[in-house]
Amino acid sequence: MFVEHRLKNPRVSESAYIAPTAVLCGDVTVGPHSRVLFGAVITAEGGPVEIGSNCVIMENAVVRGVPGQETRLGDDVLVGPHAHLTGCVIEGSSRIATGAMVFNGARIETGAEVEFNAVVYVNTVVPAGAAVPMGWFAGGQPAELVAPGDWDRIRAVMGPLDYPGTVFGVGASDAGSMMPDVARRYARALALHNRDHILPDERHMLAYDHPQ
Repeated sequence: MFVEHRLKNPRVSESAYIAPTAVLCGDVTVGPHSRVLFGAVITAEGGPVEIGSNCVIMENAVVRGVPGQETRLGDDVLVGPHAHLTGCVIEGSSRIATGAMVFNGARIETGAEVEFNAVVYVNTVVPAGAAVPMGWFAGGQPAELVAPGDWDRIRAVMGPLDYPGTVFGVGASDAGSMMPDVARRYARALALHNRDHILPDERHMLAYDHPQ
């Protein structure tokens, strides 16, 4: 399904494949020979999403663009089923495995890998060629890798990276008390989906020639 959102339409290379049950919403670009499989959602929620060439977005993955943070996948990127990527950059020749999460402001450098169910926290850089192990936490610039059971160290790494400010635009001390306001702001922004239009002829309207 292709959806016009905020007056922007998805743009897809003629050589790309979009599964019938995938959703591309808003200012989304998909490059040559890329594949978006069944149930995947690529949505530009106030910020564009750019998918390079020869990328594979597998079943039920979510790639979300947000205001103020670049959302881009370079060439030759594999995103596994049920992975979640928000406001992040995945450089070329990288792999994001099944169930992995990459948060706002993060960058996965060329050739790096994020293994099954691993978490790359906000404002984190995973260096080129590095791997975040299965189920582990990565935080910092460059990323410190922390085993899943080491909660004290995970909390210590999380603190300076400012999740509330990066994601919600509020101070850490205000995050809890301001959640009702944050939820209302999100709800107002998402209300723009009431003006969306499902596009009837995907290939005819949305195909484009991607620069080589």
